[in-house]
Amino acid sequence: MSEHPLVVLCTCPDNDSAERLAQRLLADRLVACANLIPGVTSLYHWQGELCRDTEVQLLLKTQADCLPRLEATLREAHPYDVPEMIALPIEWGHQPYLDWMKLHCQP
Repeated sequence: MSEHPLVVLCTCPDNDSAERLAQRLLADRLVACANLIPGVTSLYHWQGELCRDTEVQLLLKTQADCLPRLEATLREAHPYDVPEMIALPIEWGHQPYLDWMKLHCQP
């Protein structure tokens, strides 16, 4: 792993669970910032059925070094059996913001 900056996507069933997860990840210093985007319509296959739900999208700003603990926390605390956890690399960012992210994420 490395200090490479990432955005992690994670959907939640409602605002309360999204905020609880975000607060925990922030308190544990696994993310520098969490954006909660309510009202996301998700269409997906689950257990042989096509589903449609309204969810809250979490955009989590973190470092690659934090991913193992972030994943463990999400697996333990997320209400879904199979939560979305997708890490996207940040190829470029405003350096002062990236420095701020690094300061607030502690593996």
